Amino acid sequence: MIVETWAGAVATLLLGYLLGSIPFGVLLTRAAGAGDLRAIGSGNIGATNVLRTGRKGLALLTLLLDGAKGAVAVLIAGWISPDLAAPAAIAAFLGHLYPVWLRFHGGKGVATMLGIVLAMLWPAGIAFAAVWIAAALGTRYSSIGGMAAAFAAPVAAALLGEFGLVLLFLSFALLVLWKHRGNLERLLDGTEPRIGKSRAAPGPGDAADSPGGVLG
Repeated sequence: MIVETWAGAVATLLLGYLLGSIPFGVLLTRAAGAGDLRAIGSGNIGATNVLRTGRKGLALLTLLLDGAKGAVAVLIAGWISPDLAAPAAIAAFLGHLYPVWLRFHGGKGVATMLGIVLAMLWPAGIAFAAVWIAAALGTRYSSIGGMAAAFAAPVAAALLGEFGLVLLFLSFALLVLWKHRGNLERLLDGTEPRIGKSRAAPGPGDAADSPGGVLG
């Protein structure tokens, strides 16, 4: 019985990681003939960089799929056992940030975190989305929107009395902050691009740590 329990847990974690590691932005742009997303704009694999290809539909689809893979991982794990939801969320989130298929150079996790939060505590997910949009449009810095939204999740969980999720969401927010460290440096020195401005090609280190966007 113990062996079966452990096997189920490991299988759930592996499924969560594999779901999270699917690079939808790369796959969709390649299938649409838009080239290698990692060689376009900022080099990031998220929806914002897909938008720089001029394919708004693909950008929206990337956003939805990056969010959905996090939500699906949580929902499947929760269906198997409520105790597996949080571990599956962690596995999916790390899968997006560090996908084995891209030599562990993934996205920044904002859209995937949104999907996870919506699946685990939907009111906090609504707050996440609202802060993301408001901060991005208010400052015209999409990276600020993503970081602000990430930290809105643990705050919302605390206000809702779901203290068991606060630490989990805070851990995700800190990882989002870490993945945006290059953006923070550019914000401090005044070189961070505003929403609507693109970059011709990824610079050194940008494929892993490039400007984020309102689409994540």
